Amino acid sequence: MKRGVFKQTSAKKIAASLKRSAEHSARRKSGAYRSALSMLTFYINRAGKTLPKTQRARLERAKVELKHQFGRE
Repeated sequence: MKRGVFKQTSAKKIAASLKRSAEHSARRKSGAYRSALSMLTFYINRAGKTLPKTQRARLERAKVELKHQFGRE
C-alpha cells in the first residue's frame, strides 16, 4: 500500500488504491473486497476520535465506493 492513501481528497481514489492493494496482496487469507474493507475499517478505528469529521465522512464514502468497485451493490 502506498503512503498517504487515506489522506487523499477523493473517496474514489482511496477506494481504487485499496482495491489495487488488496488484489495484489499475497498475504491475504480472505477475498480482496473483505481485505480492502478491513484495511479501511482498521484505519478509521485506529484514528478514533482524533479523525476530523470531514476525513471520516470521506472514508465512509470510500466504503460505499469500494462496494461499487467490487460490484457488491
